[in-house]
Amino acid sequence: MKTDWTGYHQEKDQLRAEIWSLLKHQAASIGDPFGHIPNFVGAQLAAERLATLPIWQQAKTIKCNPDSAQIPVRMRALQDGKRLYMAVPRLTDDRCFVELNAEDLQGQNISIAESAIARKALACGKLVSFAEMEPIDLVIVGCVAAGRHGGRTGKGAGFADLELAMLQEFGLVQIDTPIVTTVHPLQIVEDLRLPMQAHDWALNWIVTAEEVIETNTIYRRPIGLNWDSIRPEQLEQIPILREIVGAGSA
Repeated sequence: MKTDWTGYHQEKDQLRAEIWSLLKHQAASIGDPFGHIPNFVGAQLAAERLATLPIWQQAKTIKCNPDSAQIPVRMRALQDGKRLYMAVPRLTDDRCFVELNAEDLQGQNISIAESAIARKALACGKLVSFAEMEPIDLVIVGCVAAGRHGGRTGKGAGFADLELAMLQEFGLVQIDTPIVTTVHPLQIVEDLRLPMQAHDWALNWIVTAEEVIETNTIYRRPIGLNWDSIRPEQLEQIPILREIVGAGSA
């Protein structure tokens, strides 16, 4: 099955197809996983396990992806009184993050459970630009596959890496900001199957319903945006990228 982002990396395309098929055949996903960050069975337990870690407990501001698999993570962040940033899907707005916190939601009579769903978050959260954001203490990314040494792949669109690079450009993510994913054990693969490129951001932690893996990754973190890896359609469709280009040439 082809997705919008098939064809950029053949080995990763094949790996994603294998993982999606495996999750479906093992009944380990809720709904059809193909073409998505899989909404895996055990996502709630993985979120609970993540919340026991010091990196979570010490974080005041969290950035999380908008996928269904991480609804329990976003809900827990709001329940724990953290400021939550979620990217606008496909980064199509100038203000490409939504800010949520429990106090604002309470003032709007919106439940935390509702606001953890991406489409509701977009409606009730506050759209913010990079200049309006606070530094981020912990990043949660969605994965299709992850390796124990920190390699990862999402759907293949490159949004997670792009978001992190832009957040770093604006000083909101640091060289030591932890990057975490929650996944099903079937999504963990051999490291050799996840070749990392210069623009790829590695994981520091992988959390499943059963275990916590600290990757102690040896992959070097990118420094800001890698313009060579940005595709023409991304530049066309993501306003903030064009603004950064404009500011750089001004």
